[in-house]
Amino acid sequence: MNTKTSNRINELFESNGREVLSVYYTAGFPELNDTLRIAQYLEEAGADIIEIGMPFSDPVADGPTIQESNKKALDNGMSVRLLFDQLAELREKISIPVILMGYINPVLQFGINKFCSECERCGVDGLIIPDLPMAEYLALYKNIFAEHGLKNVFLITPQTSESRIRLIDEHTDGFIYMVSSASVTGAKDLFGEQQRKYFERIQSMQLKNPLLIGFGISNHETFKVASSYSNGAIIGSAFIKLLQTATDLKAQIKQFVKDIKA
Repeated sequence: MNTKTSNRINELFESNGREVLSVYYTAGFPELNDTLRIAQYLEEAGADIIEIGMPFSDPVADGPTIQESNKKALDNGMSVRLLFDQLAELREKISIPVILMGYINPVLQFGINKFCSECERCGVDGLIIPDLPMAEYLALYKNIFAEHGLKNVFLITPQTSESRIRLIDEHTDGFIYMVSSASVTGAKDLFGEQQRKYFERIQSMQLKNPLLIGFGISNHETFKVASSYSNGAIIGSAFIKLLQTATDLKAQIKQFVKDIKA
């Protein structure tokens, strides 16, 4: 078994644990062969983590913007197999952490061992699979993920009990994805009082793992607020909207990241 316990995710938080910006986009969107190009532009622009979505026909945790990007990517011909083909040169071009985000069904169809092996071959650092039950992960997949040096990222929400959060913290070796509200993904302009109380509650638990806040991060203001309660934030829908209309991907991605980080 691969005994490696540290990867690029751990190294990032050890060297720069504040105001970490993770950017999500859907593989094969807006065009089929944009996947690696967008990753390069994001790293050049100053993003800290790249989160690549594996398109799925029923992305239950995602709002309309990301759902639409999933449909377009699938219509373009994107698949898990093609994604790994596109990522074959990932580590020749990208040095920052890369995470694949998606749902368990396509992973199981591809074959869990084969999937994790391909992740390791391409240099993927971690996985976010929102519908993978924790008990199933611990019983069936934890050792396979570890064998291939993959960090599994669990999500917590305002409804997650303290005991479950503690359990997730215990079985995490990367970071925890802190969902800002009990809703689907989508850009918002600000956080409400209820969300801030939730952020304060989680902050007061003093978890051992870093936290990144996602869902509802859309601009510099929401990024700064999220970062004041955690190690940083994840942006998805706002970036997808940029990709939908961009006429100069490189320049507009650079400006987008600059505006968020300011």
